[in-house]
Amino acid sequence: MCAAQTSSQPAQPASAPSPSSSGSAPPQSGNAGTENKKGQADAGSSDATSSKDRLFFALPNFLTLENGAKAPPLSAGQKFKIVARGAFDYVQIPWYAALAGISQAENSEPGYGQGWEGYGKRFGSAFADGTIENFMTGAVLASVLHQDPRYYQMGQGGFFHRATYSATRILITRSDSGRKEFNFSEVFGSAISAGISTYSYHPRSDRTISNTAEVWGSQVGYDTITIMLKEFWPDIRRKLKKKHELTTNN
Repeated sequence: MCAAQTSSQPAQPASAPSPSSSGSAPPQSGNAGTENKKGQADAGSSDATSSKDRLFFALPNFLTLENGAKAPPLSAGQKFKIVARGAFDYVQIPWYAALAGISQAENSEPGYGQGWEGYGKRFGSAFADGTIENFMTGAVLASVLHQDPRYYQMGQGGFFHRATYSATRILITRSDSGRKEFNFSEVFGSAISAGISTYSYHPRSDRTISNTAEVWGSQVGYDTITIMLKEFWPDIRRKLKKKHELTTNN
């Protein structure tokens, strides 16, 4: 999921959404595999190819698999369908509304102006920024290049090991056949989406190569953070659920 661009620091967080991040899954065995299966059940897995999970119980996290080492590959149609499910999820409306409000308060991209008209333009650009990037990285290039847009959570090991694994998934993914390879879909997909958004509907004053590069860097940076959140969110979710159960029982 991405945020609205600004001329000084164009933000593209991803959100949760952003479903474009992927990785290759390590082998699962023993208790760790059992625990991950429980975590996947808690997440409400819809089938063997995607998830119904939500980061912080809100932001779409449909392309994260907690126990998906043997998940079947996605067809091009499935990639577009899952990305669309996240991109047009109902949570996106308040998410982009909040981002537009922050952008308006900071008067970022002053070419949009103020008032309701300026707010509407910022909301529209924020929604378009996020949607274009999600489709470009998770569906379009992932289909053309036959790469898997899903993130495979490690779910075991020390914090540093898991943090390193998740952070490097921005550059490493796996092909539809299961081979590890450079994440062309993410790196070039975010670059293409940055160019499309900057040079099409953002204010003319922001249509520069340096600003496009800054948008690209912001997208990659925020997507990296989001992938790391995806790695540790199941742990947080399980702890919250256990705490809730203890409180309820007491």
